[in-house]
Amino acid sequence: MPDAAQRLAALAEEVLGAPLPIRIRAWDHSETGPPHTPVLVLRHRRALRRLLWKPGELGLARAWVAGDLDIEGDLYEGLDLLAGLLWERGGGAQRRSRAAAALKALRDPALRSAVRTLAGLAGPGLPPPPPREEARRARRGPLHTLRRDKEAISHHYDVGNDFYELVLGPSMVYSCAYWESTATDGATLEDAQGAKLDLVCRKLALQPGQRLLDVGCGWGSMVLHAAREYGVRAVGITLSQEQAAYARKRVADAGLTDKVEIRVQDYREVTDGPYDAISSIGMAEHVGSARYAEYAADLHALLKPGGRLLNHQIARRPEPDEEAYHVDEFIDRYVFPDGELAPIGRTVTQLEEAGFEVRDVEAIREHYALTLRRWVANLEAHWKQVVRLTSPGRARVWRLYMAASALSFERNRIGVNQVLAVRTPDDGASGMPLRARDWRG
Repeated sequence: MPDAAQRLAALAEEVLGAPLPIRIRAWDHSETGPPHTPVLVLRHRRALRRLLWKPGELGLARAWVAGDLDIEGDLYEGLDLLAGLLWERGGGAQRRSRAAAALKALRDPALRSAVRTLAGLAGPGLPPPPPREEARRARRGPLHTLRRDKEAISHHYDVGNDFYELVLGPSMVYSCAYWESTATDGATLEDAQGAKLDLVCRKLALQPGQRLLDVGCGWGSMVLHAAREYGVRAVGITLSQEQAAYARKRVADAGLTDKVEIRVQDYREVTDGPYDAISSIGMAEHVGSARYAEYAADLHALLKPGGRLLNHQIARRPEPDEEAYHVDEFIDRYVFPDGELAPIGRTVTQLEEAGFEVRDVEAIREHYALTLRRWVANLEAHWKQVVRLTSPGRARVWRLYMAASALSFERNRIGVNQVLAVRTPDDGASGMPLRARDWRG
């Protein structure tokens, strides 16, 4: 008689000390758990082998990407119910308490028995190979060298421009949009992304004829908007060949080749300053803590005195012990290899240590949750095309990553901030208006 779901639920309750808050359906069609909730589906016992060989987030991620594990019903509700049980979203203290609990569990005869039962359910066999969507970069050597950063960026961004068109929509902006309100009836993603680009331009006080450097320019939306609407001469840099080719075509189609240049170039290789303004939108997350001081100093050196920097960056919550911080394994292996988040306080400190005067910090956390939900809706609406353009595994990576990220922003686990900083000259004349939030002058 099929009973895998019942046995798994009993094991989960024994390990967790409480019933699972979500319904389970196993490969043998057995099902158990609370009614009227999303269903955690184990399509194949191979999912258990992945967990046994790689306990924790990485094993779960591999099972999800491979299609061995799924959620039927409302994905957001399902992930919310499982948060804290399956995916590690806590701080260092929580991770340490889990580690201590795991060590204690190894000495617990009941838990060892549960593991043996789980191994019996999983069936014999070696660990399944990781899905091909997992980053295969070398796991040794220094982080954030020019070569390693280029490889990491290629893993995430060189998925195919057609794919990004379906997910991001016509704006082709891959960062947090700026919404009028949480009641978004009638508001389009394109309108909100246009509002974000214009907000950045106004914070930078762009004027005709000025030089703008856009670090991590993506598909060129920021430099196009700034050149078309504000008359600047703009340089956009990216490490992605596919992004650069797409952006150059957009520039040519817009008739702006005399005002906009797109380069495949690392920020550490830019030597043609000074610039009047620099925008860095959703790029600093790739810099890494070991290189952030260098990043801030380089951008400071590229600005003329009185020039402004707009740094738009995702932030994490501070850890009780910052040494305990590590990137989620799912994100590191499947989404942003080598990406790192920092608390906003640390970002502000490092910008100031580089010589900037930080003049404004705007937290727009809720805006990113709204943006991500729109991207997920786009992905789901074009699911068959996305799978055809990439792979089933890649589509599943993006659906999980964006939905889980939306919940993280909604629950205040992570945030996103726009930091406006000035290379204030020695005489102290920042050029900022007295009422900065008018964003004039």
